Amino acid sequence: MTEFTAQPLAPGSISLRLYPHDLAPHEQVDELRTQACLGAEAGYDGVMVSEHHAGFPGYLPNPIQLTQLLLAAMPRGWVAPCPLLLALQPYALIAEQLAWLAAAYPDRVGAGFAAGALPVDFDLAEVPFDEINDRFKAALPRIVGALRGHDETPLGRDRAIIRCAEHPVPMVVASQSGPAVRRAAGLGAGVLYDSLQTTEVSKRLSDAYDQAGGQAAKILIRRVWIGEPPTEEMAAQMAHYRSYAPTHALANWGSGDQLIHGATGRDAADALARTLRESNCDTVNIRVHLKGISPTQVRDQIALHGSDLLPRLRALLAA
Repeated sequence: MTEFTAQPLAPGSISLRLYPHDLAPHEQVDELRTQACLGAEAGYDGVMVSEHHAGFPGYLPNPIQLTQLLLAAMPRGWVAPCPLLLALQPYALIAEQLAWLAAAYPDRVGAGFAAGALPVDFDLAEVPFDEINDRFKAALPRIVGALRGHDETPLGRDRAIIRCAEHPVPMVVASQSGPAVRRAAGLGAGVLYDSLQTTEVSKRLSDAYDQAGGQAAKILIRRVWIGEPPTEEMAAQMAHYRSYAPTHALANWGSGDQLIHGATGRDAADALARTLRESNCDTVNIRVHLKGISPTQVRDQIALHGSDLLPRLRALLAA
């Protein structure tokens, strides 16, 4: 195992994104715990989980609760519900949950926020879909302030929120445009990019973030596969993504699938490091899961990451 410790979502960190498989609910949770532990043992700094509702394939509706379930099982490492759909609930309720979770697991909880894109998520919450961007922009500075211990509403009396003044929760914002990265930079938060956007788009956004004074993590997301690439599964995943992605996201994707692969972990690490440099990103979140692959395949890939990919990638990042 590669020994490495980092604050949640810190620049230079390497994290693993987890997704549930098509299993019974208790089996989904058990498998996610297993994969989180394997990721920690392999040398990942932490893991991320994200949010969609109404049984949307590949997602669970309770990322904050899932974070607690994973942390209780993991021998080391951090977990970030990232991104959370900030417009779905009042910011104060999300902040309370995150602050208390961070108090229970010091230095092991981060958070990311997004506006959202699937109407069904907001239908369930009885939030008008045409209001989500305005709600997101209004709530973002408030939750960032609260998770740094500063809130002028009654929320500011909560003891876990008060604790955040000395122990702030690390935060990033899902960003796909110039105004979005500048907004994140102004709040002192990191940025999290779309896994399918091209290197050129990532670099343009990263440059804008730097120019706006951003100093937190610039997180590139990429699927990584060691060995023969799973072509059919990747095509199925792309079709799934394109079925619901908003037009502005599709415009950033280009014609490829952005899969990083290599015959060996070293080859994949070299390719991923090049993509990071070309994107002007300093942090990476790695995905393995694809539509149709088995838990065993994911476990096998995580093991290969630990033996070859992660040590090589850390050496390249350090250089």
